[in-house]
Amino acid sequence: MSSRLSNYTERRTNGTSDNDSNPRPRAAAAGHASHTHSARGSQQDQNQRGTRSPQAAHTNPAHKRTASGNPRPASRSTEERRTERVTVTTKEKLISRTRSPERRSKDAPPPEKWRPKEPAKSRQAETKSRDAKPDTPPIAWEPVVSLTPHTSAPLAIRVSIPPSASAAPQSLQPQPLHELPLEAQEAAIIEDLLFVLMGYEGQYIRYAYSFDLNEERDRLAGPEFKILPGLDPSLQDLTVSMLRMATHYVALETFVDVQSRDEFGAVNHALCAAIRKFLQDYLVMVAQLETQFLTNDTFTLHLLNLHTLPTSQMMLQLYSLAHEFLKKNALLDYESEEDSDPDDIEKMLENIKRGGDLVSGNMTGKKVCKGGVVIGLITGRLDKMSGDPAARSLLTSLLRDASRPYMAMLNEWLHRGEIGDPHSEFLIKEQKSIKRDRLEEDYTDDYWERRYTIRDHGIPPQLQGVKDKVLLAGKYLNVVRECGGVDVSKVAQDIPKSFDDPRFLDNVNNAYAHANESLMKLLLTTHALPARLRSLKHYFFLDPSDFFTYFMELSASELRKPVKSVNIVKLQSLLDLVLRQPGSIVSLDPFKEDVHIEMNEVGLIKMLEHVVNITGVEQGEVLQAVSNQPIENDKNAVGFTSLQLDYTVPFPVSLVVSRKTIWRYQALFRYLLSLRYLESQLSTAWQTHNTGVVWCHRSSTRRVEIWKRRIWTLRARMVVFVQQLLYFCTLEVIEPNWQSLMSRLRAKDGSLDGSGKPDRTVDELMQDHVDFLDTCLKGCMLTNGKLIRINSKLMQTCIFFASHMNWLSRELEKTDPDLIGPIKPPNMSDKEWKRFQAVRSQKSHGDSGSTSQLQEEEDRINYLMDLIKTWERNFSRHLQILLDALNHYAATETVVLLSLCARLATANQGTEYDAGPRNDDEIGSGT
Repeated sequence: MSSRLSNYTERRTNGTSDNDSNPRPRAAAAGHASHTHSARGSQQDQNQRGTRSPQAAHTNPAHKRTASGNPRPASRSTEERRTERVTVTTKEKLISRTRSPERRSKDAPPPEKWRPKEPAKSRQAETKSRDAKPDTPPIAWEPVVSLTPHTSAPLAIRVSIPPSASAAPQSLQPQPLHELPLEAQEAAIIEDLLFVLMGYEGQYIRYAYSFDLNEERDRLAGPEFKILPGLDPSLQDLTVSMLRMATHYVALETFVDVQSRDEFGAVNHALCAAIRKFLQDYLVMVAQLETQFLTNDTFTLHLLNLHTLPTSQMMLQLYSLAHEFLKKNALLDYESEEDSDPDDIEKMLENIKRGGDLVSGNMTGKKVCKGGVVIGLITGRLDKMSGDPAARSLLTSLLRDASRPYMAMLNEWLHRGEIGDPHSEFLIKEQKSIKRDRLEEDYTDDYWERRYTIRDHGIPPQLQGVKDKVLLAGKYLNVVRECGGVDVSKVAQDIPKSFDDPRFLDNVNNAYAHANESLMKLLLTTHALPARLRSLKHYFFLDPSDFFTYFMELSASELRKPVKSVNIVKLQSLLDLVLRQPGSIVSLDPFKEDVHIEMNEVGLIKMLEHVVNITGVEQGEVLQAVSNQPIENDKNAVGFTSLQLDYTVPFPVSLVVSRKTIWRYQALFRYLLSLRYLESQLSTAWQTHNTGVVWCHRSSTRRVEIWKRRIWTLRARMVVFVQQLLYFCTLEVIEPNWQSLMSRLRAKDGSLDGSGKPDRTVDELMQDHVDFLDTCLKGCMLTNGKLIRINSKLMQTCIFFASHMNWLSRELEKTDPDLIGPIKPPNMSDKEWKRFQAVRSQKSHGDSGSTSQLQEEEDRINYLMDLIKTWERNFSRHLQILLDALNHYAATETVVLLSLCARLATANQGTEYDAGPRNDDEIGSGT
């Protein structure tokens, strides 16, 4: 370093005498220095200079690198001047150091106190020893450079981390700064800065003690540098200001290596490639500054600072952006301020199966900021820095480059319906575990609703307003591609490649319109969706019902059995026979092969109550609960109450007629079937009342006759209730809503140019179908728990009454005295009379007398009167409760219930719940 001082002083004296001489490479200069090492006159100077030996000849006094200790070749006169200065150098170098200056604080005592107190004899002996052996090498210090193992980042730096400068031996430590003049300090600091700006330690600029180069977290945050004591304050301030750029460079270099790993996704990889380009330009700038330092005599630390100011602003912007990513990824000392994103279960399972972690390195167990989140952060920072033209230009360039892989995935999804997303960073998430073959047992529309979903936490701001269109466009094309209905193999031409393209939104809208039109044409034309819906109406809504009435007559004996004893194969054969019966409307149905018979051991009312009691769940989740949660079976179920139809629908019509909608069809079918079955039972009771001898005979006992008329009246009221309810459900609820659905289903001309494109989307069509069924269920009172329970009690009363009709006939036969006496009733045939006579003769053997027989008949009539009174009261009371509930819900929910309320009110006229009630005493007066 003493030679630096002498050269720099000589340079200041002689000016710039050799500016035209060409500089030699630094490696050549170092070799020349080692060659002239043996020509030095003082071994003490050699010990103090370390590896930088003074040059006695061939130096260039006009170059600043000379003052920093690196020689350049010069003329002979220069050599003579250097020889004159050797004496001064030898005098200065008598001071020896035993302590490294980096361990000395700024407030340390003067250098004179650091001198080791060695005897003069020892120092002279050491001098003689060095004179005797001038070629003795210094203490060995040989750092080894090696290659680190490969990582998932292909372009990451693999050179091993160099040892810290503080670990170097004492002989390699530089001369203290306070011993150098100002010009030499400036030259030394400039030379160090050129190394530090590339991420390496200098001789006087070192890493702070708190920085650990082996710790990835410290490198990501960027190192802090410390300057050895003794630097002039004016140079200190400029140097500190430029060290921030070196901190940013080291942090960005590590950031690029980390974010380029495989788990960070394609968007991060593209961003790192863009940042790497800026870092490459930064290194080019450092090389240019070094050239200026080597060739320009007027190059000072101040000029270095001025040249780096624009680049320092760029590095600051890149560092700030990288810092936001590190906070998102929780790679710094503090956790991210935002909540963690939802875990991708399938991705976690795949990583666990491979035996790896969720992510590698320091990111184990942490979330990864990738995909749309990266684009969102860049976009947000671009909005904040919109007032800075340089920062805006930089961030716009980064956004353009980072969005290219995302736009490639977006275009693949919009124009082909495919997802090429190996890193789970795209807007749309695909659940590969949900496959198309599950549609036959999918009661929640999982394939359509959950096969492709939106990642709410990873939506770029540019797609926030059109995310639903992006989802639907790809879903539609995915279905079309699987069905082969439309050719989607064509490569899209002239599409935007980045988010800053002005055609970006038009690309999304056009792709959505094309996909919707393709799938609508596939459903309505190729797969005949309207015909499918009409077929469903024939079978599940009993429109027309002639085939089903015939089927019920043929299978009545089988359907009366308990549900576990019913032969389903026999019922299916009977249904196929009826459906192929010539003359029936359904015989022309091309989809009659898709109808199947099945038995549901769970009663309709219990199933509906189970559904409506589940609250706080979405519509689709309700049906999932029905299919997955066990429901207690009805132990008294028979074939009539458990019969239901099933319908097989091929893909892609199964997207519209899904298992969720089939369940709704089945619920409506079972309800209509229960009303039809109850009507048939009451019709059978009416036939019994009109054809049975015991009912047709006019009894001489008035109370018996009044009892029979009350039975007939109650039967008629029940028939009115069932028929009015059936009429309301079919003609006032189902049929109007069906016509409305068909009108929305028809393709209309949605444009003025006569293009004939449908004006509805496939999802709107699917929602219209579900809304139609939900409206029907609500209109038929199958979605309200209170109405279901009241309706159930009324129907149970009617079923109990109809099922006991044979028992009532036997009781009437025992109660009517005309049928017991010896005289033949005038309206009975001889055959019937003989049968009664035979029965009476068998019963008369046990009679004790006429008095007891008359008493028994009187008790039986009283019992029957009490029984019919109970039935009438139960039916009337529950019917009145139903009417009150209908009035309430008609005023608050569905106005269509008012017509049903008016119709059912006629079935309660003349009862104690009517405006003019009649009690039993009034009915039985005169007896």
